[in-house]
Amino acid sequence: MSQDLPPLNALRAFEAAARLNSISQAADELFVTHGAVSRQVRALEAHLGVALFSKEGRGLKLTDAGIRLRDVSGDLFSRLRSTCAELQQGQADAPFVLACPGSLLARWFIPRLDRLNRELPELRLQLSASEGELDPRRAGVDATLWFAEPPWPADMQVFELAAERIGPVLSPRYANFAALHQAPAAALLSEPLLHTSSRPQAWPSWAGSNNLDAATLKLGQGFEHLYYLLEAAAAGLGVAIAPQQLVADDLTAGRLVAPWGFVETTARLALWCPLRNRDPRVERLAHWLQEELRST
Repeated sequence: MSQDLPPLNALRAFEAAARLNSISQAADELFVTHGAVSRQVRALEAHLGVALFSKEGRGLKLTDAGIRLRDVSGDLFSRLRSTCAELQQGQADAPFVLACPGSLLARWFIPRLDRLNRELPELRLQLSASEGELDPRRAGVDATLWFAEPPWPADMQVFELAAERIGPVLSPRYANFAALHQAPAAALLSEPLLHTSSRPQAWPSWAGSNNLDAATLKLGQGFEHLYYLLEAAAAGLGVAIAPQQLVADDLTAGRLVAPWGFVETTARLALWCPLRNRDPRVERLAHWLQEELRST
């Protein structure tokens, strides 16, 4: 006689048939055929080496062994259902922790946070901001929203949301605005450019995409974080460079102007979720972000 546990599907079929006292009703509950439940019960009897049901007229009757297994399996399946329900409810009640760069949080996410909370109230979003290197595998984080370049790692589920597009922006308050805003892109080669240490390749990449010699760029005031860089540009301190998504609201409001447009980079704005602890809510958030970005 085997010392291994019987197949779970066979136990499940028997438990349903014994609890309902009907093979047909068990089949309906399990969304399978009458024959499938019968085969599973016979397989379980063969595995255990005992009869669990006996014929009684046109129906079935549990044997003493069947009664004993019914009581034990019924209790265990009931506890399993209860525990699984509690786990699912616990996950639904827990906040969804989203990590993202502080600049993305401040300039794009927070202005849309009230609408997201109204449209996805079950998310119970909790935000974790950082201007340093993000770690999407960090414990306690359900998902990470950031600009990154493929290929994507095999242990992450990555939802690509939008291509990154970068471009120079400046404020109408900037002293040299009148001379610049209708000038060709080459005019920026003689302009002291605001820049950030977190994206040192932003200006050279933009110059290359516009067939300009990146070696002739003149860098002016530097900032540690993109958020401060864009605040400086909005204050009229110079020309900055940034992803289109992060200045979309400023462009609409007229705080910033992008006379030379934006060029696509190899990076993507993407939502990352570790496969080892994937939360089903991440797909709803990804869909919401995709729709929101289409309207930006």
